[in-house]
Amino acid sequence: MVPSPSHSDPLPPNPQIIQQFLSSVLSQRGPSALPYSEDTKWLIRQHLVSLTTAFPSLVPRTATFTHNDGRSINLLQSDGTVPMSFQGVTYNIPVVIWLMESYPRHPPCVYVNPTRDMIIKRSHPHVNPSGMVSIPYLQNWIYPSSNLVELVRNLSVMFGRDPPLYSQRRPNPNPSPSPSPSPSSSFGRNSANSSIASNMGAAAFPRPGIPPRAYPPSPYGSGNDVASVARLQPHTEDPNEVFKRNAISKLVEMVHSDIVGIRKTREAEMEGLFGAQGVLRQRQEELDKGLKEMQDEKEGLEQKLQMVLMNADVLEAWLRDNEGKISSDFQADDAFECVDVLSKQMLECTASDLAIEDVIYSLDKAVQDGAIQFDQYLRNVRLLSREQFFHRATAAKVRASQLQTQVANMASRISQYTNG
Repeated sequence: MVPSPSHSDPLPPNPQIIQQFLSSVLSQRGPSALPYSEDTKWLIRQHLVSLTTAFPSLVPRTATFTHNDGRSINLLQSDGTVPMSFQGVTYNIPVVIWLMESYPRHPPCVYVNPTRDMIIKRSHPHVNPSGMVSIPYLQNWIYPSSNLVELVRNLSVMFGRDPPLYSQRRPNPNPSPSPSPSPSSSFGRNSANSSIASNMGAAAFPRPGIPPRAYPPSPYGSGNDVASVARLQPHTEDPNEVFKRNAISKLVEMVHSDIVGIRKTREAEMEGLFGAQGVLRQRQEELDKGLKEMQDEKEGLEQKLQMVLMNADVLEAWLRDNEGKISSDFQADDAFECVDVLSKQMLECTASDLAIEDVIYSLDKAVQDGAIQFDQYLRNVRLLSREQFFHRATAAKVRASQLQTQVANMASRISQYTNG
């Protein structure tokens, strides 16, 4: 596995080494795997790489985090310093940014990590006595747009308005090197910090046990630097300036809260509008479909109307031609008169066909009654069937010719209606 970047390196960490380290720890499987969701590991890696590129003083590493219930879990953290500008001078605030199990869907946990010659400022608006940081950017964390780079920039701005740490006067003016504290003493100091955090109402995330490490010289000066201590001591600050900074911070928090409320309201309104838009689109499709069906039905009715008008003209013409032909001695058979040769031939063929059909029926009855011999019956039926076949074939040809003539007449009449 790629080793974790160290703070003791004199030069900024190599971005390639950091990328290899993150790829290695985030790709582990089994009991040693980090407790992050698989679909967010790529975003965690991107956030940490971007943070190291923008702020080389913050180096990613893995460490053990202890929850309030005593559970210990291996998590990623970004450990180092955050630059801030106070009264024209740039200082570095030591911080630890813990990426919790639910990151990046939920904000990280940020602690200031003072060195031995630093003290957390009392009644700080954004840092409680245990060192836990709470700023509007963390409270209004939005997945997936929020990221670590913007978080550190907001920390720098907030710390520049009101520094969370100040230097303390050392009891021994001639400090001598002291050995590293034993694990028991480190555990006691971390337990005390955890109890202070719980008593102060900061139970969201406990402050983890952070082993002591060697930091660069304090940016606030040593205990012998009386001027720096006097400049950063809270009791030397102007009360008006403190009130002004607190008022500004409160206004910023109120504005952020109002913005979040307005955004949620607008998102709900947009969801409602999108739903209404979907319903309207569905109704539009139904109306278009119904309109198309009505147009098709209208076209069909118009065609039928043309056929009715043409048939009405034919009947009116026949009535006009035959209105004066009716007399007192009128016979029903005289009412049917063939108007052309094809109609006359059709009438003759149909009459012959029906007459032969009647004759064959009479022969069937006669053979059943024994009036004629069976061989005579067969001979007559064969002759009559042959003659009936020729009549039916002739009638079929005449019907086809009549159909062609009728189509031609209809086409000519349609042209007359359209031209008229």
